[in-house]
Amino acid sequence: MFITYVLLFAATMFIHELGHLAAARLCGVRAPELGLGWGPKLLELSAGGVRFKLHLLPLGAYVRLDVKQLQTRPLVQQVFVLLAGVLVNIAAALLTQGTWFSLMNYLLAATNLLPLYQQDGWKCGMVMLRALLARRSSLVEWTFTVAGGVVSLSALASLAFRYL
Repeated sequence: MFITYVLLFAATMFIHELGHLAAARLCGVRAPELGLGWGPKLLELSAGGVRFKLHLLPLGAYVRLDVKQLQTRPLVQQVFVLLAGVLVNIAAALLTQGTWFSLMNYLLAATNLLPLYQQDGWKCGMVMLRALLARRSSLVEWTFTVAGGVVSLSALASLAFRYL
């Protein structure tokens, strides 16, 4: 059962990152690398100008975007690229309704929408704040980061205690 869970979770993370990759491609943003897991590299393949890497520990996934190029795109395209992983997870959850894979996709989508540092919700919030202010503001960005973290962790703790 544990191995099945790990494989399903890895698949959930992989399709999430594929969503970001596909959206980046649609918006003309370079994404030279997509990786699954951390630690020592087990396998690397290149296709379509993207290096796909598989690492030993299936604890996370990532896509490397050309951030400077992304920042030159209209706000709607930036948000689309940043939320594409969540959209793919929701689509996968709906298509596999009633399965563990569906539940994992819903959970990954929900947690990625939280404004926790480096999650998709936080990244979208930062992009929108910068667009709204028409500049960067360390005070606003730090306030958003800390407040988003506190609110998110409080909400998660509240839910955890509710179901204990």
